[in-house]
Amino acid sequence: MTRGQTAKVRKPPLSLRTYLALSRTDPAAVPPAARAPRPAGPLVWAHAANPQTDRALASLCTRIQSQSDGAHVLLTGVASSEHMTDAIPADTPAQAQAFLDHWQPDLCLWSGEALRPALLHCAARADCRLALIGAGDTGWSTPGARWLPDTAPAVLQGFDVIFAQNAAAERDLRRMGVSGDRLRRSGPLAEATLPLDCRPELHEEMSELLSGRPVWTAARIRQPEADLVLNAHRAAARLAHRLLLILVPADPSEAEAFTVAVHRSGLRSAFWGEGDMPDENTQVLMAPGPEELGLWYRLAPVCFLGGSLAPGFGGHDPFEAAALGSAVLYGPNVGQHLGAYSRLVDAGAARIVRDEHSLSGAVSQMIAPDQAAAMAHAGWDVVSAGAEMTDRVVEQALHWLDQAQRR
Repeated sequence: MTRGQTAKVRKPPLSLRTYLALSRTDPAAVPPAARAPRPAGPLVWAHAANPQTDRALASLCTRIQSQSDGAHVLLTGVASSEHMTDAIPADTPAQAQAFLDHWQPDLCLWSGEALRPALLHCAARADCRLALIGAGDTGWSTPGARWLPDTAPAVLQGFDVIFAQNAAAERDLRRMGVSGDRLRRSGPLAEATLPLDCRPELHEEMSELLSGRPVWTAARIRQPEADLVLNAHRAAARLAHRLLLILVPADPSEAEAFTVAVHRSGLRSAFWGEGDMPDENTQVLMAPGPEELGLWYRLAPVCFLGGSLAPGFGGHDPFEAAALGSAVLYGPNVGQHLGAYSRLVDAGAARIVRDEHSLSGAVSQMIAPDQAAAMAHAGWDVVSAGAEMTDRVVEQALHWLDQAQRR
């Protein structure tokens, strides 16, 4: 008897039966739009709880897909350009079953505390393995009327595995009747970033060359930010005369404009793309593009991430810097990665700046070895926690996909 067949013979609790009966004729339910054809092969269905988790979930699914043989990914609650997407159906038994009959997912990764009782109940009755990821201790929500009995405990019984963020969430789940063998402690759902690579011999050479010098990196800088960063460096260098800035444009096609800005600044400079190496008098080392950021992050204990002071760019992923031991500075325009920056700020691993004056002041303070080391350690804790969650979910998903392919 399969797991799905076992689930089908269980009578749902009264709270869930009441919800299902009342939701059969939901007048607010909108018929679904036409769906894309289901591709052949195993299918992973993942649902994002909110915009803060959708990038992390899409990244997690990309990793599952890259490590499985012919698996496809369907995302709900996510705007994605690399995976199939569909709208989450209205939470009625008919629309939930139509969704599942069409996509026939082999497994579901459901994130967050917002539950869909009809959809998840129907999925649990089908031959679909269910994992709840990133379960917190902020309480559960369902779309049912407030006077209905709480359906969350019954819905949670349908999950095969629940990944809890912390001990408090785990205790809450146990009190709701979830057995310990289905609980995993794994931290919050966060976008995991593979560390950028660099050539070991070049890292060793540059580390010896810059030994004893304070260094910071301005990474993925946009053209409107170039003068601002250079002015901030000039101000910070008045307090640290040997301070070196590694300036990295976001777009290699703008390298010429950056070169002009560096020359105009009057700062003593070296140009990596022309084969220059910095000496004791070099104040700015300019890279032609982001190709060797893995090297620059490893060399600099502090970095400022561009596309964040100039509006219209949305910032860049801060975990790529934090993963390599660099404390993070950033501007206010990071809407595309707000969740990641917020987690680093909460941990004490990142700091926001507003202009060139606050940037120069932050560099001067954070370049102190003890300050940079404390922030870098906090950043590593955040990144490693996200990596642990990703590793455990990917391992579970691949195990289930292997079982599905053997059937």
